[in-house]
Parts: sequence; structure tokens; C-alpha cells
Amino acid sequence: MEIIDAIILGIVQGLTEFLPVSSSGHLELGKAILGDNSIPQESLLFTVVLHFATALSTIVVFRQDVWEIIRGLFQFKWNEETRFSLKIVISMIPASIVGLIFEEQLEGFFGGNVAFVGYMLLITALLLYLADKARETQKKVTYLNAFVIGVSQAIAILPGISRSGATISTSVLLGVDKTKAARFSFLMVVPLIIGKMAKDIIGGELQYQSEQAIAMGAGFIAAFIAGLVACTWMIQLVKKSKLSYFAIYCFIVGCIAIGFGLLG
Repeated sequence: MEIIDAIILGIVQGLTEFLPVSSSGHLELGKAILGDNSIPQESLLFTVVLHFATALSTIVVFRQDVWEIIRGLFQFKWNEETRFSLKIVISMIPASIVGLIFEEQLEGFFGGNVAFVGYMLLITALLLYLADKARETQKKVTYLNAFVIGVSQAIAILPGISRSGATISTSVLLGVDKTKAARFSFLMVVPLIIGKMAKDIIGGELQYQSEQAIAMGAGFIAAFIAGLVACTWMIQLVKKSKLSYFAIYCFIVGCIAIGFGLLG
């Protein structure tokens, strides 16, 4: 992979991670457009590295929330921070199970299957449209909500299903306040991505050729910087904008991707 291509894909990841339009789907489309011929395992590795970069940018942007959660946990009391952390852990269970059991099968979806990404974007569009019609409430995330939202996050491992779109839409359809849904959605993925990276490092699965290191490093930096810039602005955009706007965007891009994929 060329350094310029890696930087472009890093910027795409940083910008799309915080909008309900599927960053992994856009990465696969970007790889196809740029002519990336990486084998699925290498392609998935690059995707994980970029997601790790935006996870770090999320930690920086939400540093006050993260610090309050950590501080609350070390008080060893059944407080709000402890309850929130437990909900985060519960939300991680479905995706962790799916990732461990179907890891090899999932790698096959990250090999430039543009038509598949297009179909998944149509599903994302439908979720966003339905969520936009849901009634506004002020409810918080419950433990049961956390698990159901976690199931949505597990399904969103597939490229084209927006993780933030699926989790925020599911939250809103469950009656959770949109602002609380966005906060929970962005924080719940951080430990999952860090855990995935830790597992791969310990298991020796993050193996790549030396010439890939520079490109991946460039992509990582680009995704991190783009994520820092985009996170604050785009979170406000998600809160204030109608999800139907993103549904229309996903529908259009999905149709284009399906046409591109079917026509070769």
C-alpha cells in the first residue's frame, strides 16, 4: 500500500468514524477505488489499525468522561460511574463473542467486496430512517438496553453497517435520549478496539512486512488527527441533525456501490 493511499484512507476513517455512515464500509470502498489489492487478512489489519487511531482520538475528546469513569471505579462504590462502566462491559459481550468465534469468516468480508458493502449500507439507511421517526425521550441507557445495543455493535462488524449508526439508532428506537445515545455509542467501542489490538499483539497476529509499517503509521497518524478534528464537530452534528439526512446519503452511496460492484 502506498503512503499517500494510506493517508487518504486514514482521513476517510477519521471523518466517517463519528458519522452514522459506516467508516469500515467507506474504507472498503476507498480501497477499491484506490486499487488496493491486499489480501483480506492484511486489509482487515489496516482497518483495525485505523480504528485504533480513532479510538485514541475518542479518548482524547472524551478525556473528562473517561477520567470521571476511572476515578469513580477506584472509589470502589456502587456509584454512577460504576454502573456506567458495567453497562459498557455488558455492551461488549456480543461483539467479543462474534469476533472470537467468527474471526476467520469476518476477514473474508474485508477483501473489497463492494457490492456487499452497498447492500449493508442500505440496511444502515433503513435503520437511520426508522430511528429518525422515533419519539424523543430523556431516558438513560439501562442494562438490558446496553446488551441490545451491544448486539447491534456486533452486527456492525460487517463493513457497510455503520457502528455508530446501528448503535445510536438502536438506542433511539429503545427510547434512549439521542445525546445520551451518542455518548454511550462513542465510548462503548473504545475498550473493544483496544482489547482487539491487545489480543492480536499477544497472539502474534499483527504480522506485516516491514515496508507496510511506514504506510500503516502514516494512515494511523492521519486517522488520529482527522478523528480529533472531526469528533467534536461531528458529535454535535449527530445530535442536532436529522438521521434521515444520513439515511439518504447511505442509500445513495449504497446504490452506487452495488452498481459498481455488479458491473465489476
